[in-house]
Amino acid sequence: MTVRVRFAPSPTGYLHIGGARTAIYNYLYAKATGGKFILRVEDTDLERSKREYELKQIEDLKWLGIDYDEGPDKPGDFGPYRQSERTEIYLKHAQALVEKGLAYYDFCTDEELEAMKERAQKESRPPHYDGKWRNEQFWEEAQQKLAAGEKAAIRFKVPQKSYVLNDGVRGRVVFPEKMVGDFVLIRSSGLPVYNFCCVVDDVLMKISHVIRGEDHLTNTLRQLMIYEALGANAPEMVHVSLLIGKDRQKLSKRHGATSVTLYQEETYLPQALANYLCLLGWSHPEEKDIFTLEELISVFDLNRFSKSPAIYDMEKLKWVNGQHLRKLSNEELVAQMQTQIPEEHWYHQQTQEWKLNCMELFKEQIELYADILPHLESLKSSEIVKSEKLNDVLSWESTSQIASFLKTELSTLKEEYVTAEIVSGWMDKAKKDLGIKGKNLFMGMRVCLTGVDHGPDLKQLLPLTSIDVLRERVSQLG
Repeated sequence: MTVRVRFAPSPTGYLHIGGARTAIYNYLYAKATGGKFILRVEDTDLERSKREYELKQIEDLKWLGIDYDEGPDKPGDFGPYRQSERTEIYLKHAQALVEKGLAYYDFCTDEELEAMKERAQKESRPPHYDGKWRNEQFWEEAQQKLAAGEKAAIRFKVPQKSYVLNDGVRGRVVFPEKMVGDFVLIRSSGLPVYNFCCVVDDVLMKISHVIRGEDHLTNTLRQLMIYEALGANAPEMVHVSLLIGKDRQKLSKRHGATSVTLYQEETYLPQALANYLCLLGWSHPEEKDIFTLEELISVFDLNRFSKSPAIYDMEKLKWVNGQHLRKLSNEELVAQMQTQIPEEHWYHQQTQEWKLNCMELFKEQIELYADILPHLESLKSSEIVKSEKLNDVLSWESTSQIASFLKTELSTLKEEYVTAEIVSGWMDKAKKDLGIKGKNLFMGMRVCLTGVDHGPDLKQLLPLTSIDVLRERVSQLG
């Protein structure tokens, strides 16, 4: 069997991270098995669907590193790949079900349907359809109405039996008899409904596996019935766990950004977001947390999904992003910072060597590109950041001696920046001439030259700070 999987977004908004996760799992399974990954656009909601959303969703998928083998812009043997262009196909299959006695024309008005619903509520029973048009004795009347030009919905005749789904994650799921009543396949407007389109397309496009969110499990009973009515075997179903926030509620905007576009705008790396989404409900066989999609293809299978809801943790995502960011070379980081740091920022006036040294020093401390900005500002700041520890160091007599020594040393320099060799020379000279060593020397030097009581190696940090700023810092210490 050739594996054929699909991702079927609705172009009514931006690509949700839950949808992106589903797309990633389908993509990986197709690649891992040598199968095909199909993009199918479910745009039958004509009022809300927009082509701009479709194009943006495709752009976001490709940004994440996900490409497809067949889709709206990659015609294959099973198109068209937009449901809005397949209406005649759905109508033909619905009419075939009517001819087999498995569906029927329904002329009930909205008022009649609402009255049925109210009666069911009063009688404390499910609001199932109980109209007359199901009965074969009204077949002839239905034909007359159609001939007269009246509009009718096509409604599925639900079999009175239970159904069983052997799901790849949920295991054996039993749907008891009478869970649903007769449901609409084609509306009286001629538009098909989701469950019918989905099944017809999966059958005609020869989809072998359906990997989707657990929230679609509620659609599965109706879809199993339609597969059976069409004389087709259902694909293997894999319903992956829901995404929830730390409060264990369904993921929403209050838990953070929910669209891929927003993560792009917040400068997350695509490989990091894809990596993190994979971890939400699936685990690496070697229990790795950091990987690329390419690294996953050889080990990805459907047996490592968890039934438990996946908690979406923004802090974990940032950590994953930081891990991927640190995998970039200093040259790659510098290239990225050209667009991530505002054009007017003084960073852009520095030499390439300075920028490379800056990335080398600070990349271990940033998780997003924007995190570099406070570090850059610290290089320009002459403020003495008072703290209990810093005040203690300032109270040492040796610190006052170091400050006077540094004032003299800085006054003689003509360069714009010191070098690591100059900093080493200061250390050696202070030790020799002032007799200061150990903690008093290193902490005194740090406080005088940086204005803080902790930080990176001075031989790496100070060559990134202009001598003018160093002078300003030291001058504040008496």
